[in-house]
Amino acid sequence: MSASQVSASRRRQILVLGGGYAGTMAANRLSAADDADVVLVNPRPRFVHRIRLHQWVAGTGTADEDFRHVLNGRVRLVVDTAGRIDAAGRRVELASGAALDYDHLVYAIGSSGTPADAIDGVAEYGFALGEWEAAQRLRAHLAGIGRTDPRAPATVIGGGLTGIEMAAELADAGVPVRVVCGATLAPSFGARARQRARRRLAKLSIEILEDCHVASVGPDTVTIVERGERRVVRSSTTIVAAGFGVPDLAAASGLSTDAIGRLITDETLTSVDDPRIVGAGDAVAPSGMPFRMSCQAANQLGPHAADTVLARLAGAEPVAVRLAFVGQCTSLGRHGAVIQSTHLDDTPARAVVSGRFAATIKEVVCRSVIWGLRVEGRRPGATPSFGRPRETGDRGAEVVA
Repeated sequence: MSASQVSASRRRQILVLGGGYAGTMAANRLSAADDADVVLVNPRPRFVHRIRLHQWVAGTGTADEDFRHVLNGRVRLVVDTAGRIDAAGRRVELASGAALDYDHLVYAIGSSGTPADAIDGVAEYGFALGEWEAAQRLRAHLAGIGRTDPRAPATVIGGGLTGIEMAAELADAGVPVRVVCGATLAPSFGARARQRARRRLAKLSIEILEDCHVASVGPDTVTIVERGERRVVRSSTTIVAAGFGVPDLAAASGLSTDAIGRLITDETLTSVDDPRIVGAGDAVAPSGMPFRMSCQAANQLGPHAADTVLARLAGAEPVAVRLAFVGQCTSLGRHGAVIQSTHLDDTPARAVVSGRFAATIKEVVCRSVIWGLRVEGRRPGATPSFGRPRETGDRGAEVVA
């Protein structure tokens, strides 16, 4: 057999970095490639259902799944962390010291919680919401101090959708809570949805502090700055939900990134540096203009990234990304929610649903995410492509899980 025949007969290796929504969806879709082996690298042995982390913290739900329930059996799971991508050598060096070669790589490492140095004292005394390990520490802390602390409420820093979901879940479970919002509550909502969210939070006796910020965090205090004035208030638990960052893997590997470290790709989700690297999810910025960090985006970007790889395996040209947002679903405790309908570009539309009916819709949405992964795992390619080519413009201003 000639060298060219050996090369042609060799099974291609497809490596997916990150087993979140985008990475798991991409790996499932790629399992349809008969002449390729798909390997998913994830730092945890179980799938984290991130949009339920606030429930896990409050003890009102679970937020993890066995990968066997959401991942195609042809995909090999490697529990490890990528330390560096050697694009020239087509190899990924892992934290364990091992290395994996690849022919094509899907970069889907996701996002991380607010950096520990974002606010003085957060690393020592606060809890950055967004990752499984941080959620475990927070849950253990809350269990240690009891459901209610007579000294002070819990403080949630950040009035975006992640922050108000966490605040409402705790309040619904009996924990007194204040929310420090920055400029305004729920900035990605339209006025009607924001009003309904504020009404629901008030019903849960949550103190809402707008147009102010937290300057520092102590062991049982926070320093709030409002109109230039500083005041120190008691805080039994301080939770940071003020946006998300991304791991520095792409930048550390010499790949082109945006200002916060997201991999820059073209509109097919292909790295501008290497056609064998394709991105998906929170850690990717197509044409330097990222979509909102969300499960909704990840579940569309994952299949598209896989389709780009599959097109290249078939010798075809990949197509530009198509994405459509339909709404922002935010649970506010177990018996309330606000759903802001959106235009396809994720800007608020007029329709708003709230109350118990909205809570039911939110629950269906959360369950459907897992159903969608299972369906794609059983029948790769089942997830439909829909939407329209996005218009130019930054869709990443509001960052939520």
